[in-house]
Amino acid sequence: MGGMSDVHIRAAGAGDAEAVLAFWKRAAEGVSVSDDIEGVRGLVARDPEALLLAERDGELVGTVIAGFDGWRCHLYRLAVAPERRRQGVATALLAAAERRFAALGGRRADAMVLHANEQAHHAWAARGYERQPHWGRWVKPLPGQGPAPTAGAARSPAEASAADR
Repeated sequence: MGGMSDVHIRAAGAGDAEAVLAFWKRAAEGVSVSDDIEGVRGLVARDPEALLLAERDGELVGTVIAGFDGWRCHLYRLAVAPERRRQGVATALLAAAERRFAALGGRRADAMVLHANEQAHHAWAARGYERQPHWGRWVKPLPGQGPAPTAGAARSPAEASAADR
């Protein structure tokens, strides 16, 4: 088992999109409306430093999206390979994200975390993040981005999870 010292953090490039998508299929909780080549490449094109990759011996072992809109610092898609968890990968990724935010003048970071992902709750808490139960997330699919669920339609938890990201 390696420690943080052998984890290398770098920004993703457009050529990493396929590998990142494959990694998220096995390591991330749920799916996002942006989980396609165009979505990942669009992120990298818009903000080339936002998608951070953790590699150990050339192997992708973790990701986080560290987005800054000029007002708030947002963290998404913190994912660590199942066989590499509890080895400092998430800690290294979040430290890099927080350094990025500080350099950009960010004042506070927030994270998207599924309510049911207890393992993630422990990881975020260990890095000093606190859940804010008085905030809620409101979402709306944008036109041309796939069918919106019809009002009152029954959705499976997986469908609801996908729609909510």
